[in-house]
Amino acid sequence: MKKTGGGGGAAGDKKKGRRADSVADIPPRKQAVEKDVFQIFAERVRNHKDLESRWAVLQETRVEYFRGKDFVSFLRNHPEVEDVLITDKNLEIEDIAITLLRKNLIVRCDRVVKIVRPGKRKLSTWPAHLEIFADQVFSDNDAFFAWTFVNRRPLWQTLLSFCWPVLTLAICLFPVYPHQVKLLILYLCAGVLLLILCVLLLRAVVFGALWIVLGKRVWFFPNILAEEATLKELFQFWPQKDEGERPKWTARLFYAIVAVLVITLLRHHAPDEAARARYQKRVSNIIDDVLEWSPRLALSGMMEKQTVVNVTDSENNVTDGGAESSWPEFTEGETFSDQSEAEEIRNVGDTDHPN
Repeated sequence: MKKTGGGGGAAGDKKKGRRADSVADIPPRKQAVEKDVFQIFAERVRNHKDLESRWAVLQETRVEYFRGKDFVSFLRNHPEVEDVLITDKNLEIEDIAITLLRKNLIVRCDRVVKIVRPGKRKLSTWPAHLEIFADQVFSDNDAFFAWTFVNRRPLWQTLLSFCWPVLTLAICLFPVYPHQVKLLILYLCAGVLLLILCVLLLRAVVFGALWIVLGKRVWFFPNILAEEATLKELFQFWPQKDEGERPKWTARLFYAIVAVLVITLLRHHAPDEAARARYQKRVSNIIDDVLEWSPRLALSGMMEKQTVVNVTDSENNVTDGGAESSWPEFTEGETFSDQSEAEEIRNVGDTDHPN
């Protein structure tokens, strides 16, 4: 009995050991939750509107990045964001950033251009081109950090992605549109193009006037020509802060004189009222021809032209039983005057040698 009991105890110990090994092979639930928690924390911080961020090019890849000092101030002003960390609520801000770096949720970057450009007083606050920093540690002193994970797209972007194929197909089918629809698209495109040109001209005029008068660089819609700007930043109306040096008064005076001379030359060589009226009439005729064109008019014009051609061909051709043409036949390269001169010479020869 003892042997049996001892054997049973040994078997039970083996089973317990196997269970312990199997439990040890399973990763702790805390670690799995910790990994998911930091991913959720990073997504929440990235989508928060109070964390200031920009877009830049990192090794030919467009990324969204933020500054270290903005990350520190954001977590200090919004401690409720750290509630998602559950058991790690007591972590310091630097420890949280180091954990994000270790999990490859963010990567530290550095500006590509590290020298002050001519005409600037300091480096750009938000550089447009970045490179990976050699030492991947957290710092809040002129340090930039880019998000490495793909952010979840909102619903409107998903719906917009389905509209692109439809828009492409609609552009390809433009030649078969009704005439009125083509006119509507023509007016719409011309209006948008005119609006863009007017905005660019207004920006240039305002910039030149303020630069000459006040010595300040003010660009309304500062990101309208930027390549890395998002759709929201593209239509930002308020100008950015001037970070360049104040221009010298000699340069401002020189460009003021150049502007006055250019305006004077344009006014002197401007077309008069008669030339303007002729040009306007010519352009209006071209536009009217384009706008008033319709497939029905084109088809009726082609039919009338074909009818006129058929009538002229029937008149020129000789019908059966008709009189032959009384016009003399000419050989190739022989004109009517040459034929008349030949006949006159033949008649003179006949008179000189009568029968």
